[in-house]
Amino acid sequence: MAGKIISFLFLILILGNFQAQGKAEKAIEAFSEQYPQEKIHLVFNKNSFIAGENLWFKSFVFNGYELSKISTSLFVELYDSHKTQISKKILPLINGQGSGNFLLPDNVKEGVYYIRAYTTWMANFNEDFQALRPIVIYNPSSPEKLVIDDTSKWTASVFPESGTFIDGINTKFAVRLHSKGIEPSDWNGYVIDTEKPDVKLASFKGFDQNVGSFSLTPVIGKKYQLIVTDTKGNTQTVDLPDVSDSGVNLQVSSGNDAVKFFLKSKNIAPGTLFKVIGTINNQLVFKVNSDRILTQSYSIPTAQLINGILQLTVFDAQENIVAQRLCFVQPELLKIKKPELKSLTLNESARALNSFSIAQNPDNSAYTVLIMDGKSESSEDDNSLLSTLWLTGDITSKIVTPSQYFKPNHNSEALDALLISEKWKRFDWKTIMAGTFPIISYKSQPYISYKGKVSIQGKPAPNTDMNLLFSMPDQGIKIHQVKTDANGFFSLRGLIFEDAIKFSYQLNDPKIPKEQVQVIFQPDYSFVPLKKSLPENPYSLVLRNLEDEPDSEIQRYAITKNTQSTINEKATLIKEVLLKGIKRNKTQELNDKLSGPLFRGANETVFDLVNDNNSAQGSINILQWLQGRVAGLTLASDMGNYIPKLRGSTMNIYLDEMKIDPSMVSSVSAADIAMVKVIKDYFAGGSGGGSGAIAIYTKRGGITGSVSDSTVPTKLKQITLNGFDKEISFVSPMYNDENFKNISQDVRSTLYWNPYLKTEPKESPEIQFFNNDDAKNYKVILMGFDEKDYAPVYYNETVK
Repeated sequence: MAGKIISFLFLILILGNFQAQGKAEKAIEAFSEQYPQEKIHLVFNKNSFIAGENLWFKSFVFNGYELSKISTSLFVELYDSHKTQISKKILPLINGQGSGNFLLPDNVKEGVYYIRAYTTWMANFNEDFQALRPIVIYNPSSPEKLVIDDTSKWTASVFPESGTFIDGINTKFAVRLHSKGIEPSDWNGYVIDTEKPDVKLASFKGFDQNVGSFSLTPVIGKKYQLIVTDTKGNTQTVDLPDVSDSGVNLQVSSGNDAVKFFLKSKNIAPGTLFKVIGTINNQLVFKVNSDRILTQSYSIPTAQLINGILQLTVFDAQENIVAQRLCFVQPELLKIKKPELKSLTLNESARALNSFSIAQNPDNSAYTVLIMDGKSESSEDDNSLLSTLWLTGDITSKIVTPSQYFKPNHNSEALDALLISEKWKRFDWKTIMAGTFPIISYKSQPYISYKGKVSIQGKPAPNTDMNLLFSMPDQGIKIHQVKTDANGFFSLRGLIFEDAIKFSYQLNDPKIPKEQVQVIFQPDYSFVPLKKSLPENPYSLVLRNLEDEPDSEIQRYAITKNTQSTINEKATLIKEVLLKGIKRNKTQELNDKLSGPLFRGANETVFDLVNDNNSAQGSINILQWLQGRVAGLTLASDMGNYIPKLRGSTMNIYLDEMKIDPSMVSSVSAADIAMVKVIKDYFAGGSGGGSGAIAIYTKRGGITGSVSDSTVPTKLKQITLNGFDKEISFVSPMYNDENFKNISQDVRSTLYWNPYLKTEPKESPEIQFFNNDDAKNYKVILMGFDEKDYAPVYYNETVK
């Protein structure tokens, strides 16, 4: 399950007398291949909420630095501050992306709540790497109100570069602030020798609310202290580590062309053998093993690397760790694909129509689009897609506003100091070198999966054929056959449906009375309880006075909530959207009519030969026509027959949902084909096969594999299975429609939300939205991922 990214990251440099892999190299190779690590970014439709509102969210699931193909389902939970679960959802992941919503109860108390998101695969590893985002929910009717905690004291910690502080070696230190409340933004410090407290040996000013740095050359036997002070006069004294009389100090600088490092040492014999290993995303990208390592500097070229955290570890000849350091690759050259806005037509007048399009990017399949009143706050202001991908997805400690380190005017020196104060916690060298790896207790299943057991008169029914009967509108009854194993078990894997689905069942053997047959289903997935405590937050609750008035932002939320129900009732598609959607609606209607519930894929491409794609009518073989129209699909020739392959794996072919041999495809006239569907992932009708399928539906589609007697299911036992949670649509008013003219007040902070704006190969996605009553500019946020260059697609600017 190792990510594809390893193919172009791997630039190992071998120097000196290194000849064979040591324990460290073997351990990291095994860990990387067998235990890939996922991380999740969550973006919300706004930054805070009021009781009774809908909270919409979008998730990006990454495997290292690429969209994850490991998991196809996402578990999302809402907790209050006492760790009581309020709600939970299970959502499908399509190309590593998913979306959903929580309807916040009207009676929920004001407070800080938490949204937890994880995959089944992530549950095998440290909970700290799961997404756990605080959310502020206001409720003016609640007896208590939230106030910012600006009285809690802060503490400071010091971290020498690479973890060593050695006599006579000038050492860079990072100073890190921590507080339950709000860390000061303006602070400074200086270092003293405890024997001469009046002499400042080094002084510095904090970069931000997280970190500052200074350098010091120590003398053995001296005791050093750091004095840190904020503008309010709060002061803390911190002891620096004891000075060592020997050791190795790893010093690193990261530039646009290379990451450079060298080792400085004291009382280390010349010719001592050391090894330095560099890893990115738990993958080996650099190593040097030499007895001359203390006499020269080294450069790791960055041309073949990507942005991300590089971990450098120094080992001695016995493979003991003597120094470690994290740094960021090319902090001044962030590889971000910034979308270009075209045909920008903006109007700040109340309720005016605004529009723009996005320049084509064939390597980004979809955008997440959020447009807000320019004075409103976004969840991206604090922790952005960029900061999750490159920093907080792999760093579990509290970081104040991590998004600041990847904005256009970011401070790379501050980011470097931050990483000096951190350690890589995805794995522990000593543990994996000893051969101890994570225990896999939870295995990912494709989408929604169920396990079933068939019993006859209470005894398991081994190797038994059973028909599942689905009643489909306008199609009669769809049949899908399953076979039990030697113990009477079977499975349905890769189901993709929302809410619930009902079906009946019967054994193929007519001699067995249906009254003697029992079928039990249970989900082959589960929500995993949260074990750790919820993180601290900078808020506290105080009693609300009767005369307390909510601030202006909360008042705007209350007004918006009261008018949103009216908006929802009156929402209709504008004529232009209807015209664009007619073709897609007819295709969807055809797909719903012809394909059964087990032949649905989250990653499917539908070709409608009834309403479109007339060019297929002249094709001799429909597979030839498909080639070049589906990314990753190729054809191999085998004795005159075309064998479809997806990324090298052979795909099954189905005709009206019955599996056929590729040789039969040429006998099906394209003029008789109503629809072709290419499923690129798991689907239940293919027995969970991951190589996907090509499903061909004739204009008689639904006859093959169906029964005409619609009363059959009513005579049989019926089963209901629950699927993915359905997302409520986000609705905005359209003021060019008369139905919206009587909305009295519009103070929405979120003007447009689309978690999955799909792109077409030859079309520029177009976005239209209406202003509220008073916005004078707009915060436009576009997010996606370029899968060709492994780069985030990101735009976050305020436009006028």
